[in-house]
Amino acid sequence: MASYKPTKITVYPKLGEKVTQDTVYWKNYKAPIQIKEFGAVTNINFSPVAPHNFAVTAFTRIHIYGPFSHEPVKSFTRFKDTAYCGRFRSDGQLLVAGCEDSVVRLFDVNGKVALRMYKGHTKAVHVTDFTSDSYQILTGSDDYSCRLWDIPNATELNAYQEHTDYIRCGQHLFSMFDGRVDKSVMTLDHGQPVESLLLYPSEGLLVSAGGRFVKVWDLLKKGQPLVSLKNHHKTVTCLCLSSNGERLLSGSLDRHVKVYNTTSYKVVHNFDYAASILSLALAPNDESIVVGMTNGILNLKHRKNAEESKEISGQQRRRPSYRVFVKGKNYFPKQDDYLVSKPVKQHLAKYDKQLKKFNVSKALDTALEAWTRLKKPEITVAVIKELDRRGTLKNALAGRDEQGLSRLLYFLIGNLFDPRFAPVLVTAAEMILDIYQSVIGQSSVVDRQLLRLQEMLEREIDYQQELLEVLGMLDTVFASSLPRKEDESEVGALSARCIEAR
Repeated sequence: MASYKPTKITVYPKLGEKVTQDTVYWKNYKAPIQIKEFGAVTNINFSPVAPHNFAVTAFTRIHIYGPFSHEPVKSFTRFKDTAYCGRFRSDGQLLVAGCEDSVVRLFDVNGKVALRMYKGHTKAVHVTDFTSDSYQILTGSDDYSCRLWDIPNATELNAYQEHTDYIRCGQHLFSMFDGRVDKSVMTLDHGQPVESLLLYPSEGLLVSAGGRFVKVWDLLKKGQPLVSLKNHHKTVTCLCLSSNGERLLSGSLDRHVKVYNTTSYKVVHNFDYAASILSLALAPNDESIVVGMTNGILNLKHRKNAEESKEISGQQRRRPSYRVFVKGKNYFPKQDDYLVSKPVKQHLAKYDKQLKKFNVSKALDTALEAWTRLKKPEITVAVIKELDRRGTLKNALAGRDEQGLSRLLYFLIGNLFDPRFAPVLVTAAEMILDIYQSVIGQSSVVDRQLLRLQEMLEREIDYQQELLEVLGMLDTVFASSLPRKEDESEVGALSARCIEAR
């Protein structure tokens, strides 16, 4: 007896991922290295000078890692409470950080204890940074104030009291201040609590992140909004720019990092992570991408170099198969060799097992299971096609209760107008109407689905008619635009008349 042939599932062509230069560039990273910190990683900052170490602020500590080290090369642990916003100065020699105890601390990167302590805030300091001249520090606190400090004298130069909410690198309204005056020179309304701010190197554009939005502002036009991006589905927490300034990165609590083209502000790449993202930083020349998450994990990805890519591809090419090890690549059986064959057990899918037993209704029920019909509708269509080929489709469709018929109609509504499945499902739909026309009106659920199917069918017919009309118009336009070919007889008659005239 011949063995059973499984149902052939048609493989439909799929649109492959469009490979762009951004896809190649941002996928050229090694497998990530994960380091466990003592708490949620709230800030990551790269030193601007070689070897470009980076400071990681987590819980009551700030750890400094080398570019390729898995252990911290330096640690600052003299915080009484949670530390915030460890930032390097432009020369990479000093590091400033805030704290929950309202004190701002300045560290020598090569030392252990704080060089200076700036006291003046009354609540936690979440924002710290150096000014462009490297001689002053700007801080922002939960006491609604921003303060400007002189580094050498450890004195407060100015205090800005215009904010009405906590300053944690942003709030519902964020302001721009001139260090030479006491008031803000510009106020921009983001519309959501602001989590991160980023100033372009040209200092002409400002990016704000808060809520689900990333907004870009033109500072040269008095803070005019340029674009509002809504590509995350949870709060955006951090921003950074690529080394050439042509790509903008945003991290979010939705566990994604989006990469935007700064010309069109379209998403060109996406990174997925295991937990919500709180901090994000890129090394110079984009050699490394570092992400800090709420679960205390620090995720590092280093860029591959050309030599490593060649070695990996060479190893994959040189790896022989098991058969080559056993007998050699060009081995052929000899005349005296005995071939011992072992029967191969045939593994059938659930629907094929039912078809093998001629249980056509159960085979269709198996193909209509939730996962199959939602994730792999081509399997359901293939089973319906096989039942139609056997001439048993009508038997498989008949005798169904309200729930079974509703499941069938739901599948038809979702896939009938897919051009891949339409030739098969139209036949099934006609059979269902023929079989169950006598019970129409007895079930409100089935009646609603039939009405919806009818509406979709009418709408599809209207679309097809409109497309045919457009096709006819295009044919007329193309025909009128083509050069007309002169009839040979007309050309000959015209030539004869010209000769007679001479």
